Amino acid sequence: MATVSSSQREAVKRVTLTVDEACARLGVSRDHFERHIMGELRIIYCGRRRLVPVRELERWAERVAISSRA
Repeated sequence: MATVSSSQREAVKRVTLTVDEACARLGVSRDHFERHIMGELRIIYCGRRRLVPVRELERWAERVAISSRA
């Protein structure tokens, strides 16, 4: 198995986030995320880890966004 340097890791575009990272990306608390948002997302379960696809966050945000057209 090849080792990956930290600079290579930073250059890779991530397709999933941890729950804490997803909360930070949306600017909400973990409690709010788990109560109001997570149930609407498709989540990847990898052992005990839960990973949130970035596209799921983007789709959710587009779906719940309120149009500001007057």
